[in-house]
Amino acid sequence: MREIKFYEAIREATAQCLENDERVYIMGLGVPDPKGIFGTTVNLQEEFGKDRVFDMPIIENAATGIAIGTALVGMRPIITHQRVEFAILSMEQIVNQAAKWYHMTAGQKNVPLVIRMIIGRGWGQGAQHCQSLESWFAHIPGLKVVMPSSPHDAKGLLASAVEDNNPVIFLEHRWLHNTYGNVPEYYYKLPIGKCNIVEPGSDITIVAHSYATLLAIKAARILSEYNINAEVIDIRTIRPLDKETIIASVKKTKRVIVVDNGWASFGVSAEIIAIIAENLSSELINNPIRIGVEDVPVPSTRELAKHAYPNTSKIINTVLNIFNVKSDKIDFEDPNIMYDVPDQSFMGPF
Repeated sequence: MREIKFYEAIREATAQCLENDERVYIMGLGVPDPKGIFGTTVNLQEEFGKDRVFDMPIIENAATGIAIGTALVGMRPIITHQRVEFAILSMEQIVNQAAKWYHMTAGQKNVPLVIRMIIGRGWGQGAQHCQSLESWFAHIPGLKVVMPSSPHDAKGLLASAVEDNNPVIFLEHRWLHNTYGNVPEYYYKLPIGKCNIVEPGSDITIVAHSYATLLAIKAARILSEYNINAEVIDIRTIRPLDKETIIASVKKTKRVIVVDNGWASFGVSAEIIAIIAENLSSELINNPIRIGVEDVPVPSTRELAKHAYPNTSKIINTVLNIFNVKSDKIDFEDPNIMYDVPDQSFMGPF
């Protein structure tokens, strides 16, 4: 095994998909740029040519329609909108076209399309450029929604997404791009729709996805110092959701916290807690709890951001309260951390 970064894993998966299948192409604003979408598309155009790796104008709705059209006639496009907010302009195409063709044609037409979008916070991006809108897409039948938290999973899930015969929304938290971990050089796929138990435990289940998974892992390791054994589940795929793994874990621990990458209201965490309540309400020792972004437009300032986002301290203090454990430490964050830049302790491997 060798260690590479998250963005390198995405680039490698893209290159291998382009090499393996001549029907695959990638387009998007800034794809051939020297910075290459946070490094994920660097030099791909030089390697595979301008016919298969190319830029696009700022026409999100039209470009997504073009990608859907080429998918319907046998191509396997990857389109990247960079920020998820840019893709909002193409929601009609995603929701009414890409998600519906297979069902409206009784399975005669497929849309094998991957739509890559960047989510994430910080650097003063504020309310319009750092939202996590995965619950929007997960609400739509016909779409699959993938959110890896590690380089290994990013490569394997992107390969699966490209080979999938249905549209896949592939969301990358930009604070993950410089994390690293063990990634095989060979081409491999991971199943879409399967959770990963990243930290086994028996006392409480912490369910998370994307960047929030790293917060949960860090919290679990600190909680072990209080003799609390937390099990951390990385969802990886929001839709289809692996309900069985989550239910089995909570059935074992009888306590659960869901850490949302976005707003908790009407979000992924709300759906998971509803599933747990429908299946295990009589077996729980404590009520399920969700932790997410505060229910306000995301602030730009560092001090407000510190209070707006989920963090390790919020998770730990919530768990300690559940177990009635007293702690003289309320803030478990590194005092040197700046809340609008990535936590440098999240580098890997995990």
